[in-house]
Amino acid sequence: MPDKNAVILGAGVSGLTCGVRLLEAGFGVKIKAHSLPPHTTSNVAPAYWYPYKVAPRDRVLGWAAFSYAKLTSLSLVPGSGISMSSLLKLFEEPVEEPFWKPAVKTFRKARPEELPPGYADGFVTEVPRIETPVYMRYLGERFIELGGEMEKLDSEASSIGEVLGDRRILINCAGLGAGKLCRDESMFPIRGQIVIVKNIGLERITSVDSGRHAPIYIVPRDGDCILGGTAEENDWDLSVNPETSKKIIEKCAAIEPALINAEVLGHRVGLRPGRTEVRLELEEIPGGRAVIHDYGHGGAGFTLSWGCAEEVLDLAEGFIS
Repeated sequence: MPDKNAVILGAGVSGLTCGVRLLEAGFGVKIKAHSLPPHTTSNVAPAYWYPYKVAPRDRVLGWAAFSYAKLTSLSLVPGSGISMSSLLKLFEEPVEEPFWKPAVKTFRKARPEELPPGYADGFVTEVPRIETPVYMRYLGERFIELGGEMEKLDSEASSIGEVLGDRRILINCAGLGAGKLCRDESMFPIRGQIVIVKNIGLERITSVDSGRHAPIYIVPRDGDCILGGTAEENDWDLSVNPETSKKIIEKCAAIEPALINAEVLGHRVGLRPGRTEVRLELEEIPGGRAVIHDYGHGGAGFTLSWGCAEEVLDLAEGFIS
């Protein structure tokens, strides 16, 4: 069908996932991006399923639940880079059950012996853990295998028209770039710095989102362990701050003391695409064409990726029908 074609702006996890899903549904798809894998923010994220710094809750729950099921199924696919892992969430004060509890398969309160000093509450659940370099390669190979095309742009896109070309639908997965492209003043960077250390034998993910020392996350992977982190809003600095790295190791070691002597393998800084809430909607433009916006996922790009891609597909099919 001549109308069943789309161009996607952005090659992070949202762009690639939308591309795969559209191709599976019979669309012709071309991705255009200034940064292609492995040079995207998604490639360096310490990813696991968890709705972090993202809204609105009612829509997030549906997207997250759909993605949880899809990522869980992909954990059975060799080479996907996804495995299931126990997640321990810690809190300094007693808390109510989280809004996203209906999305997960298992959930329980943490036992007293599981709570490190200084923490009064917690819960344990099983979540998909994503080895991002492996998973992004898997998505890219799947995209190409299905017939998708990729084009590297010399600079960041400055207008919808220059990206859309002769295609009828543009999927806007530009992340932070969507702020300038769409004149969207709701967009802002959330700077995240991490330390990569040698895995000392840890298996469970541990995370703290609130309290004096938050954020803290310890994410064991097959060959290393990610320690974090920071969530500095409106900070565009991509340089590594050595003092910040030192503090990250210290606050993670307060939970897992053996980390204080773990071998440091590297440091990374990335900018999460923050927004007051996710923008996922269809905008009709002149010439019988449309832009489907899918950006502003904050710290939950992987967590929402498949659910958002499914809604993007529904919007695209509805538009051309």
